[in-house]
Amino acid sequence: SLSGAGPLLQYKVWVKPGSEQSFLYGNHVLKSGLGRITENTAQYQGVVVYSMADVPLGFGVAAKSTQECRKVDPMAIVVFHQADVGEYVRSEDTLT
Repeated sequence: SLSGAGPLLQYKVWVKPGSEQSFLYGNHVLKSGLGRITENTAQYQGVVVYSMADVPLGFGVAAKSTQECRKVDPMAIVVFHQADVGEYVRSEDTLT
């Protein structure tokens, strides 16, 4: 469970349903797929990525601050993908 990490997980991003699968396949989160972001998230801050239903999907790094996210182009990257819950399934064959 992620709940044991406490303050390390204070910055969160929620992705829209249409962008969940894209993130779970290793893609970055675009502004068009951003549902919500924790207030005062700084650029390059580590974030936990959640579905809109509060299901943890993985980790990333904020490409833009909360303030920048409000005014960027819909196709701009707002979260750099780092890890997601789909990685085990994708690399299952190569794990020993």
